[in-house]
Amino acid sequence: MATPHIEAETGDIAPLVLMSGDPLRAKYIAETYLEKPKVFNEVRNMLGYTGIWKGERVSVMGSGMGIPSISIYVEELCRFYGVQRIMRVGTCGAIQEHLALKDLVIAVSACTDSAVNSARFFGASYAPTADFPMAVRAAELAKQRGMNFHAGTVVSTDIFYAHEGDLSWKVWADYGALCLEMETAGLYTIAAKHKVRALTVLTVSDSLVSKQAASSKERERSYTGMMETALDTIIKKC
Repeated sequence: MATPHIEAETGDIAPLVLMSGDPLRAKYIAETYLEKPKVFNEVRNMLGYTGIWKGERVSVMGSGMGIPSISIYVEELCRFYGVQRIMRVGTCGAIQEHLALKDLVIAVSACTDSAVNSARFFGASYAPTADFPMAVRAAELAKQRGMNFHAGTVVSTDIFYAHEGDLSWKVWADYGALCLEMETAGLYTIAAKHKVRALTVLTVSDSLVSKQAASSKERERSYTGMMETALDTIIKKC
């Protein structure tokens, strides 16, 4: 039962799905963490794999960058493949001083500067939010692992390269947002439409406040902690 963007047949995709913006990162996750990973999608090189984590079938797939891209894949996963839980794993830029590089961010809700939801809700605002039990579970696991983590609002922005001197992120920070990323508002909105449970966990890779950025090696180490936390969260029935 292929869709325009996913060539998987019925049963190829597990009901539990991790999504990474970079399809090559999805490949890395599958080959590093899952037992017996098997490719289920190569359309547009948006790689998807299904394997085993601690006895449970889990799929991992790229989402592409931005709300429009992740919305397409989440819509098809929910509507045609019966996915029950989806977690986004990725990186973010901190906009609060107390967030340090390599910290974990659990996205309880997502603001956005995208016009997608404004169009969807006829000009009204919609508040995309995470599945609360999944968020609590992720926080518990992060605490058990001794990880520095923060739970709160993230900003899903359409703009990666802002104009020079643009400090609009400070407005979001003034209202308590933790970081900038690009997909969570889309994930939470489409998941809510289909009554699918969803959560985003992110690793702080850079800071707009301190101007610091983690090295590739530092990102890799912190990503490991995030991935294990995400995998243990998604297989937990809560």
